Amino acid sequence: MVNFNGTILRSDATYLNEQNRGLRYGDAAFETIRANGGKPLFWEDHYLRLMASMRILRMDIPMNFTMEYLEEQILQTLAHNDLEGKNARIRMTVFRKDGGLYTPSQRGVDFVIEAKPLDTPFYQIEVGNYEVELFKDHYMAPGLLSSVKSNNRALNVLAGIFAEENDYQNCLLINTDKKVVEAINGNLFLVKGTKIKTPPVADGSINGVLRKNLIEIIKKTEEYEIEEASISPFELQKADELFITNVISGIIAVSKYRKKKFGSEVSRKLVGRLNALVRLGA
Repeated sequence: MVNFNGTILRSDATYLNEQNRGLRYGDAAFETIRANGGKPLFWEDHYLRLMASMRILRMDIPMNFTMEYLEEQILQTLAHNDLEGKNARIRMTVFRKDGGLYTPSQRGVDFVIEAKPLDTPFYQIEVGNYEVELFKDHYMAPGLLSSVKSNNRALNVLAGIFAEENDYQNCLLINTDKKVVEAINGNLFLVKGTKIKTPPVADGSINGVLRKNLIEIIKKTEEYEIEEASISPFELQKADELFITNVISGIIAVSKYRKKKFGSEVSRKLVGRLNALVRLGA
């Protein structure tokens, strides 16, 4: 079952057509949200990022798009998918109403919410073979627009195909300034000694919800120092650890980049602290 503009429909119902601007122009923003025990995690952060994305994309924000209204729509979607009180992956997509590319008067929006079950209630870190490589066929543009979770994900799709064809578990994306920005499906963190770095949003990285919360967790620790700073490809092989973050998987430890193999000590510690935050009702 899906939620289209507040109406619950069967998953096979016809509610979009070829005029949809998300399909035609990638004119859509989305949020991927994890629910634990039927509760959307980090909901306020997701809501604020969605509102920011809509403003950047110059979408009109309906008066009823309050945090309470959209959370209620999520809860209804979970309930109609027999996921009430369970763990789930939620995707909320907002797109401009149908109209031609050059019709700025077409500013209204529609939304759709989907939900799928997840097995684990808390974040788990799996240590095994997780090799990454740089994707250099195409580059990201640094700047605010790249930080939006929009449907314009051709670069990520091509990087995913490259990874699959070359037996990598993920790829790291580079911007036009030749700085490492993020992975295909999450933000990148680099550990060197007691210092942890993550690329700044200005370099083109997604302003990830888990990234934001993990930065706050690290700031509160005494043993690590967090820095939002550009990462060059040369730094990757000098790092002690690399890990990738997103709200569904949590922390993904990278085991290898080219000839360099990485540990996972810091990743393990941080996933424990992340789960402690979740237990407190993030």
